[in-house]
Amino acid sequence: MAVTHKLIQTVSVTAGAGQASIEFTSIPQTYTDLLLLVSFRTSYAAVSDDMSLFFNNVTTNRTARFVYGTGSSALSTVVNDDGAFVVSDTATANVFGNGSIYIANYTSANFKPFSTDFVGENNATTAYQTFLTGLWSSTSPITSIQIPTAGGRGVFKQYSSASLYGISKS
Repeated sequence: MAVTHKLIQTVSVTAGAGQASIEFTSIPQTYTDLLLLVSFRTSYAAVSDDMSLFFNNVTTNRTARFVYGTGSSALSTVVNDDGAFVVSDTATANVFGNGSIYIANYTSANFKPFSTDFVGENNATTAYQTFLTGLWSSTSPITSIQIPTAGGRGVFKQYSSASLYGISKS
């Protein structure tokens, strides 16, 4: 089975005050799965910030298992809105956290499984690596994706970016 990736859109934060959310709209319904590759840093005054992940501007019908390590411990919890920890302003200067978000069968009439995998760079004891697997309990196709910082504590800083790819399986 051949798998092909096609870039749909890249969103980059330009100079200025930053952005509270990164959004993809009018997602074509011509692929099997979606993949987001991201590089984020926020203005929140801590080593890490939370980012959320919503589909079609719906903030409900989500459940996920969130597993993360801090550099000295590992934890696991059930969440409804967090997508990952991302690098923020008290982490090492000018570094970004990187990650991927995979959404399977985004056009189907079934519930939508998704997963995230993020790592935050930091030249210190505390550096986060997060994994999340979840389910969006909706039969609607995904036509838009919203990635806000959680709780509005910070904004995505200049040079943060996200690229959305459509994946076709044949």
